[in-house]
Formats: sequence, C-alpha cells, structure tokens
Amino acid sequence: MYSIVQDTVGDPSVLRLVEVPRPVPGTGEVLVRVAAAGVNPVDVAVRSGMFALLGDPPFTVGWDIAGTIEEVGPGVQVFQPGDEVLGLLNFPNAGNAYAQYVVAAVDELVRRPPNLSPAEAGALPLTALTAWQALVGTADLQAGQRVLIQAAAGGVGHLAVQLAKARGAYVIGTASAAKHGFVRELGADQVIDYTSTDVATAIEPVDVAFDLVGGETAVGSVAATKLGGVIVAAVRGRLEQAEKLAAESGMRLEVISVCPSGPDLAELIALVEAGKLRVHVEHTVPLADAAKAHELIATQRTTGKIVLVP
Repeated sequence: MYSIVQDTVGDPSVLRLVEVPRPVPGTGEVLVRVAAAGVNPVDVAVRSGMFALLGDPPFTVGWDIAGTIEEVGPGVQVFQPGDEVLGLLNFPNAGNAYAQYVVAAVDELVRRPPNLSPAEAGALPLTALTAWQALVGTADLQAGQRVLIQAAAGGVGHLAVQLAKARGAYVIGTASAAKHGFVRELGADQVIDYTSTDVATAIEPVDVAFDLVGGETAVGSVAATKLGGVIVAAVRGRLEQAEKLAAESGMRLEVISVCPSGPDLAELIALVEAGKLRVHVEHTVPLADAAKAHELIATQRTTGKIVLVP
C-alpha cells in the first residue's frame, strides 16, 4: 500500500508518498481501507517540528479517517468487513491516517451514516470532538447561555457554532467580513469582524468563550467573559497573558486536548442524522499531494476543512 511518510521535520516538501507493508489488525482492532483523511492544524505543527508530538521521524501524520473495514482482528464482533466507519485514531500517539490502509481500535470508530459522504466523514472526527469536548464536556454549555466562538469559520469553529445552537445557546462568532454569511448560515446569532472590531467591547459579556487562536485573541476571550464564566482554549501556546488575566479576575480558563471517543462520536453522529450538524469540506486533495494540502491549511484562510483522498 501507499502512505505519506516523512524522514525529517520541515516544510511541506518533506511529505513523501512511499510504498509500505499493509498493517495487520491485532486483538480489538480492524483494518480500514481509507476513503478520506482529514487534514488539521496539528498535522502541520507536527510535520514542521513545531509540536514534537510523535518524537523523531520517520513517522506518518494524520488522525482523522473515514473508510471501509477490510479485515477484523481477533475478538472483534461489533464490526465486520464492508462496514463504513469513521473515527479519530490513537491521538495523541501515531494515527498514521495519511495512508491507503490503517489499523484502528474498534472503540474509536462509529458507523458512517448515509447522509454523511466519505469526504465529510473523514473531515469530522478531530474537529467535531474538539468542539464537543470543549463546549459540552468542559464548559457544560446550557440552553439560554451566551457563547463566544473565536475563529467561527474554521475547522473546529464552524462545527462549534452548530453544536452551540443545537444546545440552545445564543452564539456569537468571530470571522473576517467575507465569511460572515457562512457563519450566519451555520446558525450564529451575531458575527463580529475581528479584523476591525474589539470583540470584548462590541458584545455583552458571555457565559462561555471558546478560543481557537491564542495570543491576544485569547486575552480578548477572557475580557469578553462574565465573572463566573468559563473560557475554554484549544490552543496550548501563547496563553500566558490570558491565563494571568483569568487568574487575576478569578475566572476559570481550561486548556483542552481532544481525546478519541466512540461514545462522543456517536452523540455527534446523532446530530448529523438529525440535520443539526454538517461539516463543510472546502478542498479535497489527492493523497499523493499531501504537501499541497498542508500549504493550503497553513494559510489559515480555510473555511471548514481539507481532506485527502486516495
């Protein structure tokens, strides 16, 4: 089979398509023929060496997949060959998703519903789980609360807007002016142009702020949150000022890292089936052109998601 491998960290050119042995599923595992693999900012950070999550190369980045079960390992009864599935694999360890075939633990997978295409399914897991675990698992967002979502048109942000609306919250999203229509279509009640507006002074204080940017944006997220509210950050770097301001104000700032979870994915798939959650795929890129996908995502101008296909 073919897989994207890198022997050193660096720019997108380090990503090489090479022929490797097809993996064999062990106990409690299945072999999945990959139909789509989501591309995420963490992939870029690991590839470049900015985030040494996988240690020293060689390694294969990628954690999001959708595809068809080709083979089941010993002890697997919940799935069988031919089942269409999706999942977030083995994060924060190697998921090896940029490949034609990948081994996955059965408790990280769910069945793909008919109203989700393979490309959409491959784009969903990491971003949707991040939004769910932030807003539901950490912030316990409730109906009637006000929530601020920074970078609301991005991969995580555009799903967070929909999840917050499904929970009955009043949703405020930030995005560049060109993307305001897209964010409103997702269900946002209010959209702020972060390039020309001080968000904290432009809105009434929120109960929950979900920060996907860090730095000065995270400071603004704290400033926009009411006393007793919660700020959830999904970016671990550049949070020192925000953490200091939150501590001085007696506010709760939580930094989260996504975890694979079949049960959480099942909750998300139920929302997809109910028509309350959709994933927007802006670019579909051949697996062999993984470098191009990384160049696109590095611009930080992507609306929704980018996926690799065989």
